[in-house]
Amino acid sequence: MKTQILYEDNDIIVCYKPAGIAVQTAGIAQQDMVSELKNHLAGGSAHNKQAAGKEPYVAVVHRLDQPVSGVLVFAKNKTAAASLSAQVQDGRAEKIYRAMVCGTFEDNKEGVLENIIYKDVKSNTSKVVPPGSKEAGLGKKAKLAYKVLQELSLEGQGYSELEIKLYTGRHHQIRVQLSYAGHPILGDTKYGSEVSKELSAQIGRGLKLCAYRLTLIHPRTGEKMTFTAPQVF
Repeated sequence: MKTQILYEDNDIIVCYKPAGIAVQTAGIAQQDMVSELKNHLAGGSAHNKQAAGKEPYVAVVHRLDQPVSGVLVFAKNKTAAASLSAQVQDGRAEKIYRAMVCGTFEDNKEGVLENIIYKDVKSNTSKVVPPGSKEAGLGKKAKLAYKVLQELSLEGQGYSELEIKLYTGRHHQIRVQLSYAGHPILGDTKYGSEVSKELSAQIGRGLKLCAYRLTLIHPRTGEKMTFTAPQVF
C-alpha cells in the first residue's frame, strides 16, 4: 500500500499521501487512496466496525492535488464525516504546508496573499483575476499566509523554503497564488516558470509542495490532535 497510515481509530484514519497517487479517481485501473483504505479495512483492520460483507465506509474530507504529498484525514462513518467537513469549512481544521519556491523575499519574510481565483473547468487550471472583472464575478476569494523558513542559492539562483497557512481551499490555490506573486513552486509543470523547472531538475524532480501539518478536533472525543508528515519533499 502506497498510503502510509499515521493514526486510526473507529472514526478516522489519518494518512500520509505520497506524491503521485490520487486521493480518489474514477479510473478503474488507477490506484487511489480511497481504494487502498477500503482494501485495508476489508482486510481486517482492528478498527473496522463495518458489518461483514459490507463495503467499508471511507469518506473524503479534503483533498490534495495528485503531485502534492502530505497529511490527509478520512472519516469512517457519516457522523465523523460531517464533523470533519464542518471543521475544514469553518477553519477549525488548521492546514500548514511547506513549499520550495523560486526567488528570495528580501524584507518580506512574512506576509498574506489575498486574491480572487477563477477556475477554468475545461482546462482544469485556475488563475488570479482582477477585482471587478467578469471572471472575478465567477471566482472565489483565496487567502493564505506565508513565512520564510530559509533562503538558499544554487548557481547564483535564489530560492526559498516557506511555511504556508491555508485559510481557504481553492482549486490549485497555493500553486496559483505563489506563481502570481512571482514565486512559483519548484517542479510545478502547470504554473511554474522556466527557472523553477530548471532549479527543480537540479534539486530533485517533483512538485516541492507538502501538506506538512494537520490539526483537527476529534469528532467523537473533542480532543485537539496534530499530525505531521514523516517527510516533507
